Order: sequence, then C-alpha cells, then structure tokens
Amino acid sequence: MSMNAKRHVRLSLAWLTLLIFWAGGRVSAQVTPDRVERVAEVLEELIETYGVSGDEERVRDVVVRQLPEWAEPEIDDVGNLWVRAGQGDPVVVFIAHLDEVGFQITEILADGTAQLRTRGGFYPSLWEATPALIHTGAGPVPAIFMPRDTVADPPARRPPDGFRLSAGTATRAATEALGIRVGDTVSNPKEFVRLGATRATARSFDDRAGSTAQLLAVQALDLDALDHEVIFIWSVQEEAELVGAGVAADAPGFTPARVHAIDTFVSSAAPIDRQNFAYAPLGSGPVARGVDSSSVTPRAVLDAFLELAEGHALPLQVGATNGGTDGTPFRDWGVPHMPFGWPLRYSHSPVELIDLEDVVVLVDLIKLVAEEW
Repeated sequence: MSMNAKRHVRLSLAWLTLLIFWAGGRVSAQVTPDRVERVAEVLEELIETYGVSGDEERVRDVVVRQLPEWAEPEIDDVGNLWVRAGQGDPVVVFIAHLDEVGFQITEILADGTAQLRTRGGFYPSLWEATPALIHTGAGPVPAIFMPRDTVADPPARRPPDGFRLSAGTATRAATEALGIRVGDTVSNPKEFVRLGATRATARSFDDRAGSTAQLLAVQALDLDALDHEVIFIWSVQEEAELVGAGVAADAPGFTPARVHAIDTFVSSAAPIDRQNFAYAPLGSGPVARGVDSSSVTPRAVLDAFLELAEGHALPLQVGATNGGTDGTPFRDWGVPHMPFGWPLRYSHSPVELIDLEDVVVLVDLIKLVAEEW
C-alpha cells in the first residue's frame, strides 16, 4: 500500500470515529411485534434450507417462490438471481448472497472416509467431532466430522491437516452406495432458535438475514414510487471468492450508478471482544460500512445515506470492520459502493447471533433507498 493510500485510510478511520455513534440507539417505532414475527418466519425457512457455496439452488428456489407477482426473475449462467424494477437512470443495485460457508468432498478414501476442502473462510476446528450433513443428489446423508489425530497439537484453532468426515462406512464402495460422491457439499445440521423476544441464533445468518431483508423489501416495494431502475441480485459463491458478484459486475451493458451489498457487519459487541474496532451493538439498528478490508465508501455517498436515514427517523450505525462484500467487483469498474447490513456476533460459527429488530429496520432502509435515492 502506498503512503498516500495509507494516509487516506487513516483519515477515513478518523472520520468514522466521529460518526460511529451518529445515529445509534434503540430501533424505531416502526418496529412492531408482527413485523418481527414476519422477519423470523421468512428467515427461519431460509436458515433451515442448506446451500453451501456452489450449491445454492435450494435457497434460490425459496426466494423465487416468495417473490411478488410483478417480479420476473432471471437466473444468469452462474446461478445468480436477478429481479428488476422501474426504468431509467440512475441504475441502483442491491446484492445479497445465497450461499453459506461449509465443505466440499474432494476424495473418497479406501477406508470409506471422505476428504474435505473448505468453502469460505472459517475455523474448521469449530466443526471437529461434531455431526455433519452430506448434501447428495438423492438427499442429505448424516455423518460426523472426524477429530484430528492428535488433539494436543497447538494452536487449537489451526485447521487440521486432511480434514475428513465419516458416514459410518469402512470401504469406498460402502460410502458410494449411500449416494455420496466427490463434489457433494457438506455442512453441519442447523436450526433457527429464538432467544427471548427479538434475538435468534443459528448458522448462516450471513447472509440469509440479508437475503431475507432484500426479499421483504421487494415484496413491499412501491413500483409507482420508482423513477429509475433498481436491480436486486441474490448472488452465488460470495464465500468462495465473490464468484457470482464478479459475473454480475462484468455483465455486458451493465454500469450501475451505485451498488449496495446487503451483508453482515461483523461486530465486536461480544463479551470477550475488544470494542475499539467494529463495535455495533445488536438491537441498535442496521450498520453502514464506512471502511472494510476491501473498500472505503466515498464520504459524499455515506453522508447522503446518513441524511436519508435521519430524515425518515431510521436508526443507523456507522462502522469499520474486517471482511469484504459482493460490492468489491463493482468497485473495480469505478462504481460507488455503499454496503449496509445488520450487526452480527460470532460470524461464520455454528452459533451466530442477531437481533431481529435490526433486520426489520434493514427492510425499511432497502425500500427507502430503492424508492427515494
């Protein structure tokens, strides 16, 4: 990184420090118990539908089934789902991803176990010696993620060499007789669990919560209010090097004026995390990413977003965090990128934690930006 680039990042972070609590606080009066329950209903179905990166068709089908009657869904060559509304410039894009982290079988060994590779970035050690679910062409097959041979090897988080699973078989033929094949994706069983009135825990809120918010915003969209084209994309393989977003950004004749990735804000608002970076309390509203590992939101764009949210009394936090989003490939074409999402604890773990009220407000923000900006 050049000295000028480093100076730019330092100035951006200093500016964000002034803004970080700009609109924090409890969620708006527009959040009602009925709306929380509606978010939970849609989110639960998406959470409990499996879709490891590269195997998202089941999740996409759930979204398509719940689109409004006016929507004309398009599926591109890589599997992204597109929905267009309105006409004319500026063209504004919203993009949430359908996939989740997990594994893929790379080899079935002679002893019946299967060798795995990761799909997405996470600590495989969190899955060691836990139940597994193999997603075969004929349906799910239960298995276990095998522990490392020497559990005392430090450090504990180090991915074990040769991460494998066992479906309880002793030969390659017996494993294949269960319908298991090289290329099948693997995850652990998951369940959407409510905690109190508004919290929930599960795996794959990243990015099922974003997909849920985008879907509900499309359902609520006032087509008569649109004076420009808005494109909603549910992408594939975000966790595996932004494959779907890269295809979308390179689509011929497609140059949006602005792109909004609707994705997780990995928050440090957890008991053991240092809170001098990426701090965004759950239940205090959605979060606009000013800076992350792959982009810096232009100040004028972020200021306009903050003003829009404030004018409609919608709580909005601002922060910097690690990671990137599906907006990154669009940035390479010079498209301004303004990602926003919800604060999440314990990202890419089996026990991600959210506040459903934040997702309710996120729906309102997506709808507002689509109709008025």
